[in-house]
Amino acid sequence: MKKIILLSILFVSALSCAQDKQPLLGDTEHQKEQNAEFKDALKSPLTEKDRKTFRALDFFKFDSTYVVTANFKSTPNQTPFEMATTTDRKPMYVKYGELSFVLNGKDCKLNIYQNLELVKREGYEDHLFLPFIDQTNGEESYGGGRYLDTSTPKGNTMVLNFNEAYNPYCAYSPRYSCPIVPLENSLDVRVEAGVKAYGKH
Repeated sequence: MKKIILLSILFVSALSCAQDKQPLLGDTEHQKEQNAEFKDALKSPLTEKDRKTFRALDFFKFDSTYVVTANFKSTPNQTPFEMATTTDRKPMYVKYGELSFVLNGKDCKLNIYQNLELVKREGYEDHLFLPFIDQTNGEESYGGGRYLDTSTPKGNTMVLNFNEAYNPYCAYSPRYSCPIVPLENSLDVRVEAGVKAYGKH
């Protein structure tokens, strides 16, 4: 009898835990990974209060239109510079190259950068940083622009997946110091892909 009662308690407990653990939301694996990170107390940029009620980020619907192959032009021997941030922090970057591509019928051009401190870390030796502003900023998407992370190309082209564009952590909490998108990386086109503005539904 005691064994039956114990098994019943364990079953109810397991069922309760299963009900508490909600499935990850997201239309793609990338979106699910992002939502998992935002739920994780060790990785999430959200405040503790916001994280407790967080369900999922708001994304534009995945659209293959925003997966583009850009022509890459290397820009060697560039002078390193201090990139402005939302705080007094001035990280050193260098312009690594120029990207040109067509998006929604418009010719676009962006500079891509390399963080001189980050590339010294193991696993980030090939990391490149692509901040951009587009015509959705301040409306559907975060007003300060968004970012893409990518790697050094092996040839003269680079695939850009704007569906993976993400917000600076400053969009979620003022405790972060985030690079400000250089004005030359403004796109005169709507990029209806990636993460939308936090808290706007």
